[in-house]
Amino acid sequence: MISLKAYIATSLDGLIAKKDGSVDWLHSEKYHLENEDFGYEKFMKSIDCIVMGRITFETVLQFEPYPFENVPVIVVSNNPNYQIESKHQISIFTRSLRELIAFLESNQYQNVYVDGGKLIQSFLKESLLDEITITQIPIVLGSGIPLFNGIEREIDLKHRKTQTFPNGFVQTEYEIVK
Repeated sequence: MISLKAYIATSLDGLIAKKDGSVDWLHSEKYHLENEDFGYEKFMKSIDCIVMGRITFETVLQFEPYPFENVPVIVVSNNPNYQIESKHQISIFTRSLRELIAFLESNQYQNVYVDGGKLIQSFLKESLLDEITITQIPIVLGSGIPLFNGIEREIDLKHRKTQTFPNGFVQTEYEIVK
């Protein structure tokens, strides 16, 4: 059975990026902890595919080095004509999320990382996401792009674990109750 997981950081006020889409505040030197990746490497070792929104993917393409060399990435776009040149292992998917789930299952993916604010919101709206790990960063941005936007119903979560870090990060794992 497929498991769809989100792993994302937010500001204390629930924003995932500034208004212009930048996430430079996430990489501030004041948050750096020597030899600490906040569980990301362990999480990535459990993943056999990444499903990523187009905007997030285009941001990731600018990272040096590209962080997902060893895992297939499926870029989801609402534009049926969307194409992008990349030397990396990517596919583009432009159909419905339900069709995406069928595609993932047919390719025998079991642990899928869902990345990108709008895509996470879409998965939540469709009751498709199974779990979410949110790392809260000790900063208030005041305005920007919220993680939970346009979700017009209550979504129950079951708390699994909360971990704190010396730099003020608070990481909480939830199972999404369906």
